[in-house]
Amino acid sequence: MPFTPELRQKVDQIRDYLYGGGYPDPVSNAEQLAFLLYFNMAEPLDAQHAARARVTKQRHDSIYAGEWALKNPLNGVMFDGQTIPRERFRWSQWAKVMSGENLVRFVRDEVFPFFAEVAERSAVNFMDGARLGLDEPTVLTQAIGKIDELRLDSADADTKGDLFEHVLRQIKKAGELGQFRTPRHVIRAIVRMIAPDIGETIYDPAAGTAGFLVAAYDFIRLAHSSEHALETVEVDGKPLRRGHGDRLNLAQWQALQERTFYGNDVDPKMVRLATMNLSLRGLPEVRIQKRNVLTTTLDNEQKRERGLPVEGYHVILANPPFSGRVDKDRIVEEVKVGGTTATEILFLKYMMDSLRPGGRCGVIVPEGVLFGSTGAHKELRRQLLENFRVDAVLSLPGGVFQPYSGVKTSVLLFSKQGSTERVLFLHADADGYKLDANHDAAVEADDLPGLVEAFQARAERWAAWRDRDPQAEWAEKWWFATAEEIRGNDFNLSAGRYRPMSQAQVEHRNPLELLDELAAIEAEIAGEIEELRTALTRSTA
Repeated sequence: MPFTPELRQKVDQIRDYLYGGGYPDPVSNAEQLAFLLYFNMAEPLDAQHAARARVTKQRHDSIYAGEWALKNPLNGVMFDGQTIPRERFRWSQWAKVMSGENLVRFVRDEVFPFFAEVAERSAVNFMDGARLGLDEPTVLTQAIGKIDELRLDSADADTKGDLFEHVLRQIKKAGELGQFRTPRHVIRAIVRMIAPDIGETIYDPAAGTAGFLVAAYDFIRLAHSSEHALETVEVDGKPLRRGHGDRLNLAQWQALQERTFYGNDVDPKMVRLATMNLSLRGLPEVRIQKRNVLTTTLDNEQKRERGLPVEGYHVILANPPFSGRVDKDRIVEEVKVGGTTATEILFLKYMMDSLRPGGRCGVIVPEGVLFGSTGAHKELRRQLLENFRVDAVLSLPGGVFQPYSGVKTSVLLFSKQGSTERVLFLHADADGYKLDANHDAAVEADDLPGLVEAFQARAERWAAWRDRDPQAEWAEKWWFATAEEIRGNDFNLSAGRYRPMSQAQVEHRNPLELLDELAAIEAEIAGEIEELRTALTRSTA
C-alpha cells in the first residue's frame, strides 16, 4: 500500500484534530503520534517476527506472552483482577474497545509502562521517560480511532516511513524544529555524493529526526536492487527512484539493521522521533543515543559497552546546529579549536576526529566557517587542508533553510586520506524548490543533479579545467582551486573567492552573495563580542 493522497489527507486530519483539540505544540504532537503509531504497529510487527522465526526455525519470544501486573488499581476494577494477560496490550484488544476516561487511564498507566519495558530490550530505550500527553479523553479516543482507520497493518516499511516524514513535514510548516529538519532533497544530494555502501558504518552526531540515516539506508537499498525491484514514487512533489534491496543477502540485511547506522542528539524528543522514524522503516535496532558530543566523551570500553565502533566511522553525514554557543567550561578537550565556543566549529572538529582512516564526510556548514577570520576558523581550515582531502565545497542557494533561517550555507565534502591537492567548487543557484519564505513549492529549475554528476566525475572535470583556455568565458557552475591558491588566501574555502571572472560582468559579484557574507561576518563578530562579554563578566564577578 503506497502513501496515497488519501492516506496523506487522513494524517493531516489527525494533526488538525489535535491542534483544534487544544494541543497546539507540533513537536509534542509529533512525539505523541509517534508513540501511538508504534503501539499500533507493534502487533503486526510481532506477527512478522513470529513468521520469520518459523521460517528460520528460530525461537520467538512474543512481547505479548505472559502476565502483566497492573500499575493502577483502578484498572484492576475494569479488568476484575490485579493482573492481565499481556495479550491485552495488542492494539486490537484495547484501542478498538476502550474510550473516554478508562482509555486515558489504561494508556497512561499501563500501555506506556508496558511498551517502555519492551523498549528496554532494544538497542536504545527510546521510551525511557515517555508519558501520555494527550490526556483529554475525547481527544485521545478520537485520535486513536483515526489512527486505526489508517489500516497500517497492510502498509510496507516505506509507506510507514513516508507517513512519518509527512508528520515531520507538518512540523516544518508550523514553523518549529527548523534547526533539525534539513530539506530531504538536499540530504539526498549529499548522500549521492558520499555514496555510503553496505559494510560501512554511518553516523550522524546531530541526528535530529534521522533524515541523513534514512536517506543513506534508501541509497544502499537502491544500489543493491535488481531492475524489477525498482519503483518511482512521488515525494515532496518530485519523482523519486526507490529500490527494495533484493540483491542484499540475509547477513547484509542483518548488518544494516544492527551494525550500520549510529547517531546522537541532545534532545530526548529528537531521540524518540529519530528512533521511531527508523523503526517504522524496519530499523528498530539503530543506536540513536541522547548525548552531547561537545560536552561528553566516551572511552573505548564505554563504546564497546554501547555497541559503538571503537575505530571511528566510515561515513559521517550531518547538519549540525549552527549559530549556537557552548559554555566554555563544558567543552571537552578533544573538540577544542582555539578559544571558540561556536557549535559549527566544534562539531566540525569532532567529525574530523571521528572519521576512521579512509572515511568520508558530508556536512552542512554556515558559510562563515569557510571564510571566517578568527584564529579558530583559520586553524580548523588549515587542519582540513593539511590533514584531510577536501574533495569539494557545494554552495547552496540562499533560502534553502527557509522558513527557519536565512543563513547562507554550503556543504563540505572531505575524506580522511592524505592531504588536499585541489578542491572542486560547486555552485547551485536553484535546488528544485521555489526560494521563497516557505521553500516547499516544486519548480523545474534544479542545479543539484548536475552538480552531483560533476562531483562523481571530478577526475574528468579536473582534466577539463586544467586544459581550458583561461581567457575563454567559463559558463559552468563548477570550478577548481589548488591547495596552494587556497593556502595563499588564509585557507579561505568560499566558492565565490575562486570563481572565474565573467568576461561580460568583470569584477561584479552577486550583491546577494556579498550580503550573505556580510551577514555571516556580522554573526561572527556578535559571537565574539558575546564571548568577550562573558569572559569580562566572569573576571569581574
